[in-house]
Amino acid sequence: MTLSRPHTESPYMEFAKLRSGARWNLATSAVRNYPLRALDFSWDQMEINGPSDYGYRPLLEAIAHRKGVTPEHVVHTAGTSMANHLAFAALIAPGDEVLLEEPAYELMLSTLLFLGAKVHRFQRRPEDDFALDAEEIRRSLTPKTRLIVLTNMHNPSSALASNDTLREIGEMASEIGARVLVDEVYLEALHRPPQPSAIHLGPQFVVTSSLTKAYGLGGLRCGWILAEPELAGQIWKMNDLFASNPVHIGELLSVIAIAEIDKMAARADTILDANRAALTEILGGHPALELTIPPVGTTAFPRLRSGDLQAFHDFLRASYETSIVPGHFFECPQHFRIGLGGDIAMTREALIRLAEALSIWKG
Repeated sequence: MTLSRPHTESPYMEFAKLRSGARWNLATSAVRNYPLRALDFSWDQMEINGPSDYGYRPLLEAIAHRKGVTPEHVVHTAGTSMANHLAFAALIAPGDEVLLEEPAYELMLSTLLFLGAKVHRFQRRPEDDFALDAEEIRRSLTPKTRLIVLTNMHNPSSALASNDTLREIGEMASEIGARVLVDEVYLEALHRPPQPSAIHLGPQFVVTSSLTKAYGLGGLRCGWILAEPELAGQIWKMNDLFASNPVHIGELLSVIAIAEIDKMAARADTILDANRAALTEILGGHPALELTIPPVGTTAFPRLRSGDLQAFHDFLRASYETSIVPGHFFECPQHFRIGLGGDIAMTREALIRLAEALSIWKG
C-alpha cells in the first residue's frame, strides 16, 4: 500500500539543488562559502562522538550569548529549514489556522501545508517595497489564528521590519492567544548595527535562524530555534521524532565558528557592499526592470516590466550562462530573485550579462 499525502516535496528546493547552478550564478541567496581552512582550530579538538543528547552545552551557550538569551531558550537544529519545520510541528496541529506572509518562501508554505495547517495569507505589497504592514496583519487575523509566520529580512525582497512593527504584531497575537514565528536567517546579515532578535519582544515570539546565509557556513547546518524555555523543552522532545542526535563534529566546528563570527561578518559586509554597489551601477534605472535596491540583505527582487519571466530565465541561462531564481517560487511570477553574496568578480560579470540580456530581450 502506497501512502498518499499532499505537499510531500518542495519545487524550489529541487530547483535550487538541481537546476540553479550556472557559470555566472545569481541564484544563491547566501554569502559565498567560508573555507574550512580559514577557521582557527586543530584536528586535535575534533571528536566524532560527544554529549549531545538534548543539545551540546557549549554550542547552546554560544548561541544564547550571541542572542542575549539563556541556553534554556535555545534548540539547536539542522539549519533554518529544519528549525522552521520543527517549530511549526510544535506550534500547530492539523487544521489549525496559520497566517503567512505573501509573497513567501515556497518551502515555508509547503511545510505548513504538509503539517495540515489551514493557511491564510496577508500581503506584503510590491508597491510598498514588500514592507511589513501591521495593519494588513490586523485585517487578516481571525479569532481562530493560532500562528503568524513571517521572515525578517523578508525572503525574497530583503525588506527589513522594525522591532516596533514586530512588537505591534506580537500584541495582536497575544490578544487572541496566538504565537508569532519570525524566520531571522537573513537578519543575520545585518551587522552595522545588528538588530536585536524578536525573541526579546515577548514570550509569544518564536525565532528561527542559522549561520547559513550571512556567513557562508551552510555545510555546518548550524540552525536554532529561540523560544521561551518551557516551549523550547517541548520542542527538544519533539525533535526526537525528527532528528535524534546531531553530527558532533558539526557542533564542535559551530562553536569555533561562532567564536570567530565577527571576522566572518566583516568578510560578508565587504562582499555585500561591493555587490550591492555593482547592482546599483549596472542595473539601477534599467528600463526593462522595476528595481528597488535594498540597503541591506543578501538578495534583491526586481520585476521584469514585460515579457514572460520564465522564458527570459531560460534565455538568460542558455545564451549568457547566467542564473537567477524565477519569482514563481515566491508567488510573484513576473519577479526574479538576485543573490548578492557571491564572489565579487563573478557577481559583477553576472550582473553585466544580465543587463545585456535584458537589453536585447524581446519578450
